[in-house]
This record gives sequence, structure tokens and C-alpha cells, in this order.
Amino acid sequence: MPLFDLPPAQLRSYESDLTEPADFDAFWDATIAEARAFPLAATFMPVENMLTVIDSFDVTFAGFGGDPVKGWLHLPANRARGEKLPVVVQYIGYSGGRGLVQQDTGWAQAGYAHFIMDTRGQGYGGLLGDTPDPHASAGGTAHPGLMTRGIDSREDYYYRRAYVDSFRAIEAAQAHPEIDPGRVIVSGISQGGGLTIAASGLAAGRLDGVIAVMPDVPFLQDFPRSIDIAGRGPYPEIATYLKRRRHDYDAALEVLNYFDGVHLARRCTAPALYSAAGQDDICPPSTVYGSFNAYGSAAPVQPGKDIEYYRFNNHEGGQEHQWIRQLRYVADLLAG
Repeated sequence: MPLFDLPPAQLRSYESDLTEPADFDAFWDATIAEARAFPLAATFMPVENMLTVIDSFDVTFAGFGGDPVKGWLHLPANRARGEKLPVVVQYIGYSGGRGLVQQDTGWAQAGYAHFIMDTRGQGYGGLLGDTPDPHASAGGTAHPGLMTRGIDSREDYYYRRAYVDSFRAIEAAQAHPEIDPGRVIVSGISQGGGLTIAASGLAAGRLDGVIAVMPDVPFLQDFPRSIDIAGRGPYPEIATYLKRRRHDYDAALEVLNYFDGVHLARRCTAPALYSAAGQDDICPPSTVYGSFNAYGSAAPVQPGKDIEYYRFNNHEGGQEHQWIRQLRYVADLLAG
């Protein structure tokens, strides 16, 4: 498809005009405090993966509301005993779950600890999931999917639960005795990229140890613009919902504003490597640049940041090319 969003020169200077809620930080302070009132209770059970070079563990930890959240932890089998490894915490794209134990061990193959968080209530498309969402009935009327689940209330909105799970996944990874809690890298594609930004933004000032943030073609950024211009994927769920509930637009945006990745990106303090795709009609490039250009702007010290732009790609983004870019980025970061 042709380029439909802003041209590259304008993307580089695009800034979202979002104004964050006055009580944004207070809302998230209370939300994280509520989550931490439940013991993390992270467990790591060895599991057979039929792979000779990777050791895998079935993970369970307490997420939002103390609900059990699943995950995988993969460690290189040839690791030195007693060594504490840097860890890549990975979040999954929309509709996907953690998958089968053998499906994704790339970061462990590269010599790192690799922690994959399951996404509550997902795993019905893409990779399989094993984490239910006990609060799925929260809120009133919703369009099929997750984007409008609980949209009547910031307390009930689905991504409040998913963002808390993502934050607690970092704490769970740090709890493993073979992981260095001071060397955490967070990463994900699409929804996983949005959760990457959310988790690192929530970690700023609340949790130490995140040293790099790698969101690819991230979702959940700049909601008002995304709803207006995204032609495919999850954002149109909101537009379809509002097509019938014509007078609820302002109220919906008021709730979504507490979950916009642009606000959370501003608070991030770790160096970042983003990616965007010029023909992406699921997570339009201007919404990604709106997040990237805001990234770290509220931090006490401005973190370094970079972005790869794949002009002729749609939502698949850079795929294997971005993976190589990430491998080099992490290696250089840890070497420095």
C-alpha cells in the first residue's frame, strides 16, 4: 500500500498534542501500591522443552489483583553456575499468549535470560495463552475484543490490569536467583511494544534495574490520532464501538488518556530503541513517533534514544533486520 501517514521529514518532528490528566501519577501510584499489597509469589518450575541448549521454567507470579499470571523463563544451558545473567523481559502482541515452551527462545540462544509474559485473557489468536482474566466482565457494554473492555471506567479498563501485570513481570524476573536485577531489558512488538513502554514508564521512580527499552511498531500510543487513522487491527474496535455510542467519544478518550503510551513514554528513564514502519495501518508511524519524540522528556536526565524507520513495510516492521539491530544494541549497551 502507499504511504498514507505523514512523510518521513514530518514524522521526525511530529509531537502528540495530548494533555495528560492532572492526577495521572496519583492514579498510577495508587494502582501500583494496590498491586504490591499482594505478595509477588513468583515461582519457576523446571519444564522439559526437548532443547539441549536451553533450560526452561514455567513461571507464575501475582499480577493485578493478585491474579496468577503465567510466563516462561529460558536460560542458556551452558551458563556458568552462580553467574547472574542480564534478562530480556518480552511482552506479546495483541491476541497472543506466551505460546508453547519451545516457540521463542531467541534471547536465551544469544546468552541472556529470556522472560516471556503471558497476557491475561489473550492467547486466542497467534500464540496460545494460559492466563485468564477474572475481571473480564468489568464495566458495561463493549465491542468484541479488548480495546473497549471496561472503557466506562479507568479502574475497570482492561489495560489497567495488563499494565500492572507487565510491571510485576519485571519484578518477577528480578526475583530469580540467576538473574541480575540491575540489568533488565524490556522488549515487545505491537501490543508487546506498548506494554514495553508502559512497564518501563511505570518502573521509573518505582523500580530500579531497567537499563533498556525496545518497543517495535508499538501499539497503545496516541489514542486519539490512532483511532482516527488506523485502518486495521485493534484501534477500529474503539471506532466501531463509538459508531453506535455516538455521544460517548469524550468520555472514552478521558479514560483512555490514563493509558496512553505517550504519557508513559515521557516518564521513561532508560535508553530506548524504537522501530516504526511507513506503511503500517495498524500502528500508524505518526503515533509511534509521537511516543518516540516524547520519550524521556519528563525524566530528570534525558535518556538516549534511537529509532529505525522501515519505509516500505506494514505492521510486520523490520522483522529479522530489527532483531539483528536489537542484538547489536543490547551487546553494545552491556559492553559499555
